[in-house]
Amino acid sequence: MNQVLFSPIAIAGLSHHTATVDMLEAFRFPDEEAFLRKAKDRFRGILLLQTCNRIEILVHGEASSLVSLLQEEGREDFSVLSGIDALRHLLELAAGMDSMIIGEDQIIGQLKTALDFARERGCASPVLELCVNKAVHAGIEVRKQTQINRGAVSIGSAAVLLAEEQLGSLEGKRILVVGSGEMGMLVAQALAAKQLTAIYVANRTYGRAEVLAKKIGGKAVRLDDLPRYMLLSDVVISCTSAPHPVIHCDDLKEIMRGRCWPLEGHPRPLILVDIAQPRDVEEGAEAIDGVHLFTIDSLRQINENTMNSRKSEAAKAQVYLDDELAHFIRLLNGKAADDTLAILHTWAESIRTRERDRAISRIGTGDERTREIVDDLTRVLANKILSDVTFSIRLCAEEGDLDYAESLVAAITRGERLCFRNNE
Repeated sequence: MNQVLFSPIAIAGLSHHTATVDMLEAFRFPDEEAFLRKAKDRFRGILLLQTCNRIEILVHGEASSLVSLLQEEGREDFSVLSGIDALRHLLELAAGMDSMIIGEDQIIGQLKTALDFARERGCASPVLELCVNKAVHAGIEVRKQTQINRGAVSIGSAAVLLAEEQLGSLEGKRILVVGSGEMGMLVAQALAAKQLTAIYVANRTYGRAEVLAKKIGGKAVRLDDLPRYMLLSDVVISCTSAPHPVIHCDDLKEIMRGRCWPLEGHPRPLILVDIAQPRDVEEGAEAIDGVHLFTIDSLRQINENTMNSRKSEAAKAQVYLDDELAHFIRLLNGKAADDTLAILHTWAESIRTRERDRAISRIGTGDERTREIVDDLTRVLANKILSDVTFSIRLCAEEGDLDYAESLVAAITRGERLCFRNNE
């Protein structure tokens, strides 16, 4: 099969592989809807994927146009992939192969959510939907056929492992989780298996904090009470979706003064794990005495340790994805034949309706039942006559020979000479 792709597909952005937390934060699009609205007229389809460790834009369009758009938006130092390379990346992304925590499952839901968001705003072309749905399907299958996610940890549970490494054990500790969204749930689930003295859950919406706290046997906390419970806690893991810091340096200084024992000069250590994007903890917090701040960047070592234990499974997953890539290309190229097939079927439909009307006129009756029978007969005949050639045209496109497919249609509809296929 010729390794060509007829539909223009491109992906641009940056991720944890080359970007720090600061770089990701600067690159982020705070108003996703406004960005999609601006880009909508430039591409047949566009999707924006923003997670805690990557921002990527997938388009059904040309890579050069995507680069121009991002430059206009003031974004720099991003990577760009197009064509088959973009498809390969999309498969590896959905399979968890490109994640900070190899094999993590969260990316599947994130891709679905991004597609739904784009679809609801009229930004998802059929080709773009095919790309994402195919990638999601492959991501699910690779986890079934390999053990790439066996013992896998999400960013949330990796944050818990990091805290455990710092303290030696979480047994008997008090932990505060700030944020009760998807990431907060992952953190809380990981903590529920530990022998903690207390788990506190804080959220801007108190009702949501109550729901999560109830699930894990914890205590819901109002965001206004955050300083009080930070004073009590050994570890704070923050993962809200707030567009600004929710833990401020002035509050931290006061909290750390309250953590000082009467006869000691330094406060009891407070481990802060900020896995939010944008960050929840105000810049400069790491300089406060007793505060030990960790961010997404701090989780890289956990990922390396996880990956080292799964090299054989990752190799199996890659073999599966290579096979899926070939199928992916065939699907997209077959989809590219739609415009060519539309010409054929439009031509056939015009002949069918003309001859149908002529036959009904010759019958000389206005009986509705007769009209229906003649219409059904001509429709079935047209579809059956075109069935084999439709299959042949789509097969040509799938095999990378769209020119021959177009030649077939031209020969049928306009009587042009049929061009021989390249491999004949």
